Amino acid sequence: MLDPARQSHIDSYYVASAGPLPDHPELEGELDCDVCVVGGGLAGVSAALELAERGYSVVLLEGSRIGHAASGRNGGQVINGYACDMDTLHHAVGDEAARAMWAMSLEAIEMIDSRIKRHAIDCHWRRGHLLAAVKPRHYTDLVRWREQAGKRYGYRRYELWDQATLRRRLDSPRYQGGLYDSEGGHLHPLRYLLGLAAAASAVGVRIFERSPVERVESGERPLAHSSRGRVRCRHLVLATNVYIDRLRPDLGSRIMPVGTYIIATEPLAPELATQLISGDFAVCDTRFVLDYYRFSVDHRLLFGGKVSYSGLPPPDLKSAMRRDMLKVFPQLRDTAIDYAWGGFVDITMNRAPHWGRVAPNVYFCQGFSGHGVAVTGLAGRLIAEAIAGSAERLDLFSRLQHLPFPGGRLLRTPSLVLGMLWYRLRDYL
Repeated sequence: MLDPARQSHIDSYYVASAGPLPDHPELEGELDCDVCVVGGGLAGVSAALELAERGYSVVLLEGSRIGHAASGRNGGQVINGYACDMDTLHHAVGDEAARAMWAMSLEAIEMIDSRIKRHAIDCHWRRGHLLAAVKPRHYTDLVRWREQAGKRYGYRRYELWDQATLRRRLDSPRYQGGLYDSEGGHLHPLRYLLGLAAAASAVGVRIFERSPVERVESGERPLAHSSRGRVRCRHLVLATNVYIDRLRPDLGSRIMPVGTYIIATEPLAPELATQLISGDFAVCDTRFVLDYYRFSVDHRLLFGGKVSYSGLPPPDLKSAMRRDMLKVFPQLRDTAIDYAWGGFVDITMNRAPHWGRVAPNVYFCQGFSGHGVAVTGLAGRLIAEAIAGSAERLDLFSRLQHLPFPGGRLLRTPSLVLGMLWYRLRDYL
């Protein structure tokens, strides 16, 4: 599952509802450009678009299809902040830098909004996101975070919903309360990415699919080699999510591929969908191994969760995910499941993003840790700024220290499983 070379799109609701899927050529022969971007997900396409709009000649190489991996499979939730809590960033880089990082996470959301409008991307973008507290102590944490967000960052878009208020907006018995953010939201991630790729092509980015990069060479003029061609460039951008290991094992050791899964129900009656979630916002809960869900425009519940460290999905994925869904919405016990799929997120040890440079002209971004729909775009913008000569914002993230997972390539998965047991136990306590 961790070899995406020349694979077709998976059978998911997103692929089925994306509309026509463009087909880009395979790289053959040798090309020369200012910037070569490796990876056709949200981060890579965002970097390519930003650079081309600045006048750079850009070649983008994707090993399978645009959006084949995490960027085209995820929950579609657009959330402020990062996968780690903000205290992690404050302890790592200090108050001023952490405040700048918070502001950039809000910029990432507005970037999505402005790109959708500018490029007329039909990706079902809707505002509204809720953090739902499963336990009383989780609700206490949300109260504390809302106060901290106002005092430390001046962020006052949160609404605190007690249990009664939440139940009127979200018809589930599972939660103690919630924190609603009017600035966050949700979208169809594959349609959004394909829209960005079309915009990138329109400004001159040369996109090649089914062109997996087998090795890269650094130096004054880096080279990216595929089986049938190569690209020589002045700057190289590595945006390959969990697939970095074969190109840069030193980067691969600092992320772990973790599987997560989504089901899509049959379309529900519109009045039932409105009853379950009044306001059409996206939801994720406050557990470490969390549930996340939202409605599609055709009133399907898209319900995600679970984790796998083995690279294999749970047995009978539809049934396993359906059981989790019914814990939240027992009203759907007679509802059919039309789609089930999964993919990998690239987590870091501390869940903070890992962006920077491995050479003066070789850039990378990884470690979105399941929180990447918005900040992938930010990573692409910051890398483009750095290539254009303004690296201050990217350098803030380079100050974050990232340790390799213990155990090396062979033993890091069992080491992670043991470490995660503690957090799973906390979810049940």
